[in-house]
Amino acid sequence: MITIRPADPADFDAVADLTVDSYVGGGFVAEASSYVARLRDTASRAEQAEVLVAEWDGEVIGSVTIAEPNTPFSDVAQPGELEFRMLAVSSAARGKGAGSALVRHVLDTAYDRGLHGVVISTEPEMVDARRIYDRNDFVHHPERDWEPVPGMPLTVLVREIV
Repeated sequence: MITIRPADPADFDAVADLTVDSYVGGGFVAEASSYVARLRDTASRAEQAEVLVAEWDGEVIGSVTIAEPNTPFSDVAQPGELEFRMLAVSSAARGKGAGSALVRHVLDTAYDRGLHGVVISTEPEMVDARRIYDRNDFVHHPERDWEPVPGMPLTVLVREIV
């Protein structure tokens, strides 16, 4: 069974490794990119946002970072929305439902906080993650698409909370 819980410092190395492996190994971020250091720095994420882990039989197999608007790890969230980033699942655990469980937890968190939406920026090539977002009724909002660096377009998806 998958358990979702806040990451603690003992999890940081595992979260860093699986996040970098997911993004660099998946071909979404170049190994030489300065963004790799940001992906690896779980301690800073945990200080400035909320880092959650998915655990299976005592092993960290996935992670996600959630942030409120106007905080260091929020790029596109507007008032009343919760943003999530850096969704990652270890390659060995793919297909166990960790990614879906993490996304559902983010949706539940937004609901519990009385927020009206959840937002994510994603790359068009992130097909596996996009399936999770589609199954959870995220909708593309092209007017909010953006490029963190020239030539890296990100698609913004929003899930309304009712």
